Amino acid sequence: MAGIYIHIPFCRQKCYYCDFYKTVNTTLKPKFLVGLKAEAKLRKNYLQNEVVETIYFGGGTPSVLEASELADILTHLNQHFDIREAAEITFEANPDDLTTEYLLAIKKAGINRLSLGIQALQNRHLQKMNRRHDAGQAIEAIQNAARVGFDNISVDLIYGLPGLTEEEWKDSLDQVFQLPVQHLSAYHLTYHEGTAFYTWLKKGTLKELSETESVKQFEILIDRAASAGFEQYEISNFARNELYSQHNTSYWQGKKYLGLGPSAHSFDQLSRRWNTSHVESYIKAIENNLAYSEEEILTEKDRYNEYILTRIRTKWGVSLKAVNELFGADVKNYLLKQLGKYIQADLVTVKNETITLPRKGLFVSDEIMTDLMII
Repeated sequence: MAGIYIHIPFCRQKCYYCDFYKTVNTTLKPKFLVGLKAEAKLRKNYLQNEVVETIYFGGGTPSVLEASELADILTHLNQHFDIREAAEITFEANPDDLTTEYLLAIKKAGINRLSLGIQALQNRHLQKMNRRHDAGQAIEAIQNAARVGFDNISVDLIYGLPGLTEEEWKDSLDQVFQLPVQHLSAYHLTYHEGTAFYTWLKKGTLKELSETESVKQFEILIDRAASAGFEQYEISNFARNELYSQHNTSYWQGKKYLGLGPSAHSFDQLSRRWNTSHVESYIKAIENNLAYSEEEILTEKDRYNEYILTRIRTKWGVSLKAVNELFGADVKNYLLKQLGKYIQADLVTVKNETITLPRKGLFVSDEIMTDLMII
């Protein structure tokens, strides 16, 4: 089984915290769509005829696409890949794009899972981030999506925002959990170099939330989610009724995936490949049959480190049996040695030859993952 990720690189305006590749030059969209379909055809053998069980439209802002353009992409993919009939097809969207008419149209095109970039439910924070929507539009978009028949809706929230209070964070979570939402992705704000937030932080015009406040907000997230019936199945991801993100779970489980579009990454279990992060260069290269990506062949150390990094984040954890089978007894023994101090401190649990992080371990997960890797 495999997945396909499609990067739609267009945004109507840039958010001040985001470092994903995007452009506001939407006039390039027609040529981009031609190039995207050409790349899909060129790379139809990358997944080696494995059945595609997930498709994910990310960005950027995929909801800048017309529903007819989205339908055309999906039709094209079905012509060149073996896509499972019940495949999970996720579509990232901005709340202000989701009119009832648009929701009905993308549902008809084949979208069966929505991922909405809510980020906050206080207008002052949305304005500070330069989001296009307000809190009312976010709530209305979720309600409208459910009303037209979407029953697998995920929302994104950000904690650790400058000035975000404990009460505001509780309020955002409580509102989301009262809505017809089945999945939550909640991330701590990262100040990425090249973003407006990073520049303002370095200049001192933006004040970073303290570590104590950030840790408290993570604790609130875990507690509030559990009380609302949301299972924490990955450090930043929570789901009701086991409606996990199948696409993201496939990343954590090391399945193959093909990335299409500027900046998209691909993985075939032996190598990684990434496309140029420049839409004009991407279009020109495909038009002229030139290279538009780079590739890295993974060493055994790379593959082990990736196995640790992806799996220990999840409720399914790291299998000692799999480590032994994939990388040998010496690597398994190294892993057990590195685990020793964390087991004694109750920061790691080993049960039935599976390594997982208990609640205490989640708060120092970066340290644990680094220590378990082979440098």
